[in-house]
Amino acid sequence: MRRIRALVVDDSAFSRQTIKRMLEAQPEVEVAGTASDGIDAIAKTLRLKPDLLTLDLEMPEMDGFSFLRWLMIQSPTPVIIVSSYSDTNTVFKALEMGAADFIAKPARRASNELKNIERDLVAKVNAIRGLNMDVLSRNIKLLEPPEPERKPGPVKNSFDAVAIGSSTGGPAALQIILTKLPEDFPAALLISQHMPKGFTGPLAERLHRISRIRIKEAGSGDEIEPGTAYICPGGAHMTVKRKNSKDRIVLRDAEEDDRYVPSVDLMMESVAEVYAGRAVGIVLTGMGSDGRKGLLEIKSKGGYTIAESKESAVVFGMPQEAINAGAAGKVLPLTEIASEMIRLMRGGK
Repeated sequence: MRRIRALVVDDSAFSRQTIKRMLEAQPEVEVAGTASDGIDAIAKTLRLKPDLLTLDLEMPEMDGFSFLRWLMIQSPTPVIIVSSYSDTNTVFKALEMGAADFIAKPARRASNELKNIERDLVAKVNAIRGLNMDVLSRNIKLLEPPEPERKPGPVKNSFDAVAIGSSTGGPAALQIILTKLPEDFPAALLISQHMPKGFTGPLAERLHRISRIRIKEAGSGDEIEPGTAYICPGGAHMTVKRKNSKDRIVLRDAEEDDRYVPSVDLMMESVAEVYAGRAVGIVLTGMGSDGRKGLLEIKSKGGYTIAESKESAVVFGMPQEAINAGAAGKVLPLTEIASEMIRLMRGGK
């Protein structure tokens, strides 16, 4: 397998060297070079032609946004943003401009705590190997909120809950789906997007502002209401529990050695147990196998299951695992998933 050639872009010499050492410790990665600002990064991108870049957003001379804008026009290349927790809104802006994923720095200033991102960084770099840059660029163009749809017919409420799991490329995929749902969408939506603590709240707020349904970060004990989307908080796992005819969200902190956080499998397995044949499960873009077991469980209980197709998945790993396991009742491109959800809710089979 060919080694991934990386370019590390950060104005902090300490951060550049720390990230470089992390990547060089991986036999499948070669650090082609480092750059201290956007101007330096342009020159080295043209000369070195890296397979991926890690990119800080706050830099002198030319910042990360200006460089990212140039890169996506002149030489589209997978980018992993490495930015501090306090830069939440700028991270989402970078994702909308074409960055593939992001990692939160533990501290804003150069610090030995930066070493704590190594596991996450290596996982995301490996995910880049399966990333389809053409699909990512195409999906970014779909992010403009659509015009409100005319209601095509009465709501029959054929399903009570929709469970959605996603990872790399997920924020854009979720936006494309959720902004197409009508305000009278009758089912609750439960969403587990692989994302660190501190970012899921702002993600929910951004999606709520541009959608016609209610979208919020889930809280433990929340009563599940139709027409509301609940996004699992980063650093936690979300399940559903029914007690005294009330359905509520149960959150628990993730363990340090948990492979996927939040766990799509845990969420979907609980949805299958509570809602059985009145549940829909959807696995979107992402690396790994999270969602495969959960989607199988929903299908085995008589629910309806969908996996995103290869033609639209930024990373086809998670959907492919679900499809290969026989968990997906239907395989659809991203642009057709919202329409299928609406059709199902209005009595479609």
